[in-house]
Amino acid sequence: MPEATLTSATPAKASTVTPRLFVLELNAGCIHSMNVDGSGKKTIVTGCRHPDGIVVDAEAGHIYWTNMGVPNLNDGSIERAGLDGGNRETIVAEGKTFTPKQIILDKKAGKLYWCDREGMRVMRANLDGSLLETLIESGHGDTDRRDQTRWCVGLTIDPKHNKIYWTQKGPDNAGLGRIFRANLEIPKGETSANRSDIEVFFDKLPEPIDLELDLKNRVLYWTDRGDAPRGNTVSRASIDNKPADPEIVLNHLMEAIGIALDVAGDRMFVTDFAGSIYSARLDGSAERNFLYAQGNLTGIAYAEIAKEN
Repeated sequence: MPEATLTSATPAKASTVTPRLFVLELNAGCIHSMNVDGSGKKTIVTGCRHPDGIVVDAEAGHIYWTNMGVPNLNDGSIERAGLDGGNRETIVAEGKTFTPKQIILDKKAGKLYWCDREGMRVMRANLDGSLLETLIESGHGDTDRRDQTRWCVGLTIDPKHNKIYWTQKGPDNAGLGRIFRANLEIPKGETSANRSDIEVFFDKLPEPIDLELDLKNRVLYWTDRGDAPRGNTVSRASIDNKPADPEIVLNHLMEAIGIALDVAGDRMFVTDFAGSIYSARLDGSAERNFLYAQGNLTGIAYAEIAKEN
């Protein structure tokens, strides 16, 4: 009978998960990281050119963000860095996207999606910025560009039904803001400019900005920076059983911009242009303004960062 071989196994290292917020400050051109109550705030990236949208790939240790640049110069870009701001690199060079706004991550498909405001487009690329594509083109050229109803700002995707949702905010407080949806892929034989599958999800909104989708409960959330009573708000609506009117869950904000959801924790985080960061339950209760006068804040992302003990 063969003699047994004894082996020693290295015990697995335990890890803890720390919830963090990543917030963009437009006027200062920087990115802040902080705990979800606003404590432990630190600046991890500086020198951004009007940053607007941010998304975190905690597993890969990356943050991605958009730089709007100067809107009339077609010099927007997208950058990537480590969670601490290190290893910074440009993945979509200036001029490849006009004025990039909200950005989201489809981790399973290995894709980044974003809206291009003055470019009047919804775009996507691989995580390294390669294979740049235009999925939606709501206008083309300088004449169309002056029509703010064509400006694409915020977006999200529904991977269950392969749908994309995006906002076109319209002029300031004109009540011409809309949320659209379409199939994720361009229908065969059609182009980004002549798609037949685009439908209006909601219209006559003040100024809808960023979108977030609660995939578990199939509920779409969005910020609106227009005037009260329907603006300066966070609203929500079921995407499978769309109501006649959206439900306003937060109001009295000061030009709401960024939104991030922690569905498992039943909470949302919202930024506004006056420099406040809010938290609340998903139904809008227990609202708390835990930071204020932080500069002109735009995008916000929530992530759970694992650390080995």
